Amino acid sequence: MRKPFKAVAHTLTALALAAFGTTTLATGASAQPAPAPAHFGLKPLHPGTALRSAATTNNTLSVRSNATQGVVSPTPKVYLVFWGSQWSSDPAGVAPDMQNMFKGLYGSQDTWGTILDQYCEGVARGTTTCGTKGVHVQHPASSPLAGVWFDNSAAAPTSATTTQIAAEAGKAAAHFGNTTQAPNLNAQYVVVSATGTHPDGFPNSGFCAWHDKTSSSYGTLAYTNLPYIPDNGAGACTTFTDGRLLSGIESTETHEYAETVTDFWPSIGWNGGGGEIGDECENLDAYVTLSTGTFDLQGLWSNSANKCVTHG
Repeated sequence: MRKPFKAVAHTLTALALAAFGTTTLATGASAQPAPAPAHFGLKPLHPGTALRSAATTNNTLSVRSNATQGVVSPTPKVYLVFWGSQWSSDPAGVAPDMQNMFKGLYGSQDTWGTILDQYCEGVARGTTTCGTKGVHVQHPASSPLAGVWFDNSAAAPTSATTTQIAAEAGKAAAHFGNTTQAPNLNAQYVVVSATGTHPDGFPNSGFCAWHDKTSSSYGTLAYTNLPYIPDNGAGACTTFTDGRLLSGIESTETHEYAETVTDFWPSIGWNGGGGEIGDECENLDAYVTLSTGTFDLQGLWSNSANKCVTHG
């Protein structure tokens, strides 16, 4: 969930994670989680039990800035970055699964992505309904997957820091030729870590993934830290209990994708009483069939429906 000030968020996150660590140790975790810096759209490894799917105006999203850039991503483009030579091993098949999911997130068959169309930028701060005003998020007419890079020239750090993850996003921008701010107004770099690695302390830091922004010589970049969630077993980061190993990483990445689209440079985008668009609905998952397969897509908050939904 987004916090209004990073210093406050750092303190609260550290306290929350300390408490979380006590719980995970009781269930077999090997070490206390280290305090982590504040990030945005942080999906918890073990979501709370209270469902947020009931309609409530307390969760209504409002835009936090009247800016015309960085509030939303009007034409989303996803760049998958499989970081490190460790990707020679992919026991759960994460790499093909993530590619297939994004290859199918477009057009008429993708009714989940149409939830995002109602959100926009370039409207007054505090807006809750864009109507015909502003620049809206456009539902992709073709796959939003704009590029895939296996950066296997060297091993990724076993326990990458936030700084190292952000630097990898910068390397990816250069690799894909996005070397000015213009293309990076819609590009989101998903840094996917390999099995056996622990980016930003995963899993002992208590999160499934998070997204953020970073400054670079190519402008401000939007990026996601996506760990190898299947390492935590079936059932991690999803509400489904059917034993399907890839559900958790699909649910998590759709959470982060939607939050990046609607709060592109956090936190000047859309937020509400429960946080960003995915934070509001972390207890709602649905299997959605796309042209490329069936995937676990997390529910999102819809202002127009006034509740968490899995289709627009």
